[in-house]
Amino acid sequence: MSLERFIEVEPAILRCAQLREEGKTIGFVPTMGALHEGHLGLVRRSVSACDVTVVSVFVNPLQFDEASDLARYPRDFEGDAGALEEVGCDVVFTGTLPEFFPTELDEHGAFDSAALKDPGPCSLGLEGDSRSGHFAGMATIVDRLFELVAPTRAYFGRKDYQQSLIVDELARQRGAPIVEVCETSREGDGMARSSRNARLSESERLEALALSRALVACDAVWRSGERSSEVLLDALRTPLVGARGVSLDYAALREFEAWTAEDPVGDLSAGVALVAARVGAVRLIDNLILGEGDSSEIARAQGAEL
Repeated sequence: MSLERFIEVEPAILRCAQLREEGKTIGFVPTMGALHEGHLGLVRRSVSACDVTVVSVFVNPLQFDEASDLARYPRDFEGDAGALEEVGCDVVFTGTLPEFFPTELDEHGAFDSAALKDPGPCSLGLEGDSRSGHFAGMATIVDRLFELVAPTRAYFGRKDYQQSLIVDELARQRGAPIVEVCETSREGDGMARSSRNARLSESERLEALALSRALVACDAVWRSGERSSEVLLDALRTPLVGARGVSLDYAALREFEAWTAEDPVGDLSAGVALVAARVGAVRLIDNLILGEGDSSEIARAQGAEL
């Protein structure tokens, strides 16, 4: 089937219901648009596993804690749709806040805070501290999208690590869909792909590589056999503190898939390193599962060795 495009929510959801009635398995990739290769990789994953792939494109104002960030977020539905058609997506839709939440807005268009979804304990600390209300807004729209699309599987990238834990728990509570968290998609130089990368100047782009370099440095210490959270944290933070052009928000460690709001103490059994920083006006995040994944590829791309 050729790509079906919907610029309103209701007809898109009716189409999803029809596909379910036909017995189709639905793979779903929720996005905020400005699609890059990372998003398209998730779509390809869905296309290979499901009968039908559905993508939502919605810049959700509920999850922005900075009005200026929301205003600057790129929007190009037709461009996104063209890219999706090339990778075999079947349905793409967008909509407005009133269409997604017809009963949760007051007469002035303000969202009822009581209707926000509790994002749960995985929202505590790090991004939850740095971005007030972000996870509640994210969980609220994802919960509504899961309700409306009712997908068999949903695909998310690991770059938003804390978010992926929240979404997985949300799906578990709902009983569906199956959530697949896919490896972070990276540029040739090891930088995590993000729609915000396009806002970096050439010099800022080079400065931003400090984030992935710090992750590789921490991973190298882990691979040497070190498990002390204190030693590993020092290896993670050292390349970032004072790095040119980088304003560090946090550099932290957590037990892999055992989230805590506080930093771990003592030895880690399975670790993930997480970083967030501003480079120029752009806030960037990245993470790496220690001892697994793509650290050697990042290091080679940046001309280093583990």
